[in-house]
Amino acid sequence: MIRSLLRYLKGYVKIRVEGYSAERFLNMCSFHQIYIWGLCPVENTYEMYLDIPGLKKIRPIARKTHTRIHILERHGFSFFLLRYRKRKLFFAGLFFCIVLLKTYSLFIWDIHFEGNRKWPDETLLEFLDTQGVAPSMLKSNVDCPGIVKAIRGEYNDIVWVSASIDGSLLEIRIKENEDTFQDSCAQPDDDHSDTVQDESGQNHSPLQDSEVSGQNNAVDLVAADDGIITDIVTRTGVPQVHKGDEVKAGDILVLGRVDILNDSGEVIGYEYRHSDADIYADTEMEYADSISLTYDEKVYTGKSRHQPYVRVFGWTVSFGTLKAGFEYSDTSTDESRLKLGENFYLPFSLGMRSRREYTLEERTYTREIIQQELSARFALFCGELEEKGVQIRGNSVKIHIGSDSATASGTLYLNQRITREADTEILMIERKEPDESVGTDN
Repeated sequence: MIRSLLRYLKGYVKIRVEGYSAERFLNMCSFHQIYIWGLCPVENTYEMYLDIPGLKKIRPIARKTHTRIHILERHGFSFFLLRYRKRKLFFAGLFFCIVLLKTYSLFIWDIHFEGNRKWPDETLLEFLDTQGVAPSMLKSNVDCPGIVKAIRGEYNDIVWVSASIDGSLLEIRIKENEDTFQDSCAQPDDDHSDTVQDESGQNHSPLQDSEVSGQNNAVDLVAADDGIITDIVTRTGVPQVHKGDEVKAGDILVLGRVDILNDSGEVIGYEYRHSDADIYADTEMEYADSISLTYDEKVYTGKSRHQPYVRVFGWTVSFGTLKAGFEYSDTSTDESRLKLGENFYLPFSLGMRSRREYTLEERTYTREIIQQELSARFALFCGELEEKGVQIRGNSVKIHIGSDSATASGTLYLNQRITREADTEILMIERKEPDESVGTDN
């Protein structure tokens, strides 16, 4: 491959050697180290290939051996330039194209994300745009470590980011944290002193401070649905239920208010905390889904209209129109980004908009098809529940087919996390001060 490329750049010819001493001609070429290839006898002559320097060396050899040389073919870049030397606009366009490609190679024309599931490409592109990172920016202005730091700082659930430039493509790989846990509030340290003094010099009792500590962050966990508790793990707060208890929606499961007792067992204050617990319960969910027995089917007539377009630097140039007297039609768009090689993207896109006409014809589902459709929709619903961490213990869903519609209905028996947050009720303790005016005389 490399040898062929070098031959093309230097230029080479195909010649025919005629004469009485053609064999002597070949021997003298070998003696003078003139490289020839593709030697082939044709009747009483020989045809072969040799490069331009070798062509200049064989002239005295041809005179000495009384042979005649005929040039049959000319190949190579030098002959290409000679052949089209009068086409100045062609070479100007070729030069302009090379300069344009070199200029395009200095820019980023596309940003590709990989590994993102929670955050879509559009959201990440909008954020990068606020950081000054967008297509059509210079490669020299791309700060890959800065991009990684900005994304990690903006999205706490993204645990790993890498950014690299490949051709005119900025590729960003992301790893998201799939296990997101709620932060627990820190508990206040025990204070064994009777009084503390603030900056103004006034004394306060720790019990007085504890009455209001954490009030702004006080949260209870209440039941979101009716159910029977199957598992409870409390990290912060006071649990109000146990395994096996039956609860109703709205019942307090974990209390965010902790009683402070004195030596006599009397409540003298409260601490307020952000409750945190994992509580699972057996619950029930009613399921209902219906579908009509008849439906409109699209029947394409074969009539269509097409509109090609070119997109350059965000500007779109369309050719033709899609306006047509179609009562019903589908419109589709197929666009492809031009690129050289695998990752050298160009700021040009070619696309085609198409509109296809169709008519609507009424069809009726068969009993088998409607059962398959309702079953598939129920399976999809169950799959979405399982993706949310809900465990399905069983169901009593059945399909009923009527004259106009079919219905799938019944009860799902689930085991799921049933907690939701609610504000903790703030209670105040009334303190009775001793009456110093009442006393006894000794």
